[in-house]
Amino acid sequence: MHKSMHHRYYEATLQIRPFNQEVFQCVIKEVGRRKDVSIAKIEELKTGIDVFLSSQRFARALGKKLKDRFGGSLIISKKINRRDRQTGIILYRATVLFRPK
Repeated sequence: MHKSMHHRYYEATLQIRPFNQEVFQCVIKEVGRRKDVSIAKIEELKTGIDVFLSSQRFARALGKKLKDRFGGSLIISKKINRRDRQTGIILYRATVLFRPK
């Protein structure tokens, strides 16, 4: 994560529906291997778990890796988050929904 970024900053939400301990442990292990990616927060819900990640690109790649390893379905969507003040570029937040078999 970039030094100037706030520790709760996130670009993507990885949703695991329903919660699966093996998949969750895999996510934690994959994030632990990367120095440039961090978990901003984890929310436990009745329907599953949300993992807020600092890298959108990593979240998308991780979703594909989970689908290849565990099977199931993967839906990736994006939503406008804000416009960069300096460049005027629209910034998005991604939602990666993974439903294991």
